Amino acid sequence: MAGRTRTTKKLAQRINLNYFKTLGGIPRWRRILSGVFVIAGLAWLGWQALAGSPKPYNAGPLAHAHALLGQKCGVCHVFEASYRRSATDQACLACHDGPIHHADQTFTPSCSSCHVEHQGAFRLASTSTAACTQCHADLKTTHGTSKLASNIRGFDGSHPEFAALRQGLTDPGTIKLNHHVHLKDGLLGPNDPVQLQCADCHRRDSLDRSYMQPVNYEKHCAACHPLQFDRRFSESAPHKEPKVVYDFVFAKLTEYIAAHPAEIPLVDEPDKRLPTRPPQPPARNAAEWVQQRMADAQLLLWRKSCKECHSVSYPNGRGSLPVVAKAAITTRWLPHATFDHEAHQMLQCVSCHVKANESRETSDVLIPGIQTCQQCHRTGQDAAEARCFECHTYHDWSKGKAVAGKYRVKQLAE
Repeated sequence: MAGRTRTTKKLAQRINLNYFKTLGGIPRWRRILSGVFVIAGLAWLGWQALAGSPKPYNAGPLAHAHALLGQKCGVCHVFEASYRRSATDQACLACHDGPIHHADQTFTPSCSSCHVEHQGAFRLASTSTAACTQCHADLKTTHGTSKLASNIRGFDGSHPEFAALRQGLTDPGTIKLNHHVHLKDGLLGPNDPVQLQCADCHRRDSLDRSYMQPVNYEKHCAACHPLQFDRRFSESAPHKEPKVVYDFVFAKLTEYIAAHPAEIPLVDEPDKRLPTRPPQPPARNAAEWVQQRMADAQLLLWRKSCKECHSVSYPNGRGSLPVVAKAAITTRWLPHATFDHEAHQMLQCVSCHVKANESRETSDVLIPGIQTCQQCHRTGQDAAEARCFECHTYHDWSKGKAVAGKYRVKQLAE
């Protein structure tokens, strides 16, 4: 070993000069497996093509509404040999009647441009904002200038304030309601002082829980505001047209005096609710007794009870029945949008209807403004959905038509 000498030439002779030309180990198996997988893939595509299967062209899972059609591509798509064309509007309209947005629109997008399929299990109605702003960012109609806002790019600074809250508009309702008085502490109730809450009068509809039921006199008002017309009766007059009320009171008084004729000559003690009425003389007969009591009842009803909440007029003179203005209570403040109270039930009413506690005028519009909504519905990761579909729909379903189905259960279920 002592005499062994290592030279550069001898070391160089130990190097395999064909190393990069010879495959071995991992590189060799990598190349073999790559070839095998390519061949297997081509074989699978060839087999599917021979079988006429659409599986190679499947872009992904369908939305929940179309999950049953996951393996029945031909229901929506037209196949020509191995070439797949996008679903046509005619394929969609075969099952869905999608009425147009407006008769004067200048552009009608295709169904698939708004309702994008093969994106997984989500709602097809959850369209992108771009689907709406492609028209509403520069809105044009076949009749020229639109009456609606024509430059909206999203629910941000470009979206106008809600129409009901724009300058100069007031609540068209005629009911004299003071929210401030009704929500104060110690309000006089039917028995004891009460503290009213918003939900005592405003309750979600049992059929459509998105919206509130209209305020109803019998359900929400009668307990504190009874239409009593005579101390002899615990029953109140009906909350109906003046003629119906008049006939009801007249019938009640006529029946009463017929059953109690001894009370005809008796004079009633002055009613504290009618301080301006002078004492009446004793009645001479039943008809006169009814006439006197009817006069008192009408003073109580028309001049006090009804007038407390309603606008009452006498176009035919003071001696005639009054005309009560229609309540005109607005049931939908946002006619071009939808709103879901149930989805917002975790919020306190006054956190959105901020002016309700201090409102003293019937004309006050108390729905929240757009800035209140934008606090939650905005862009960002930790924010509520702010796309157009949350509040707006495209199709005018009032013009929808019934669709005649063309499939059988076995065609879709098998």
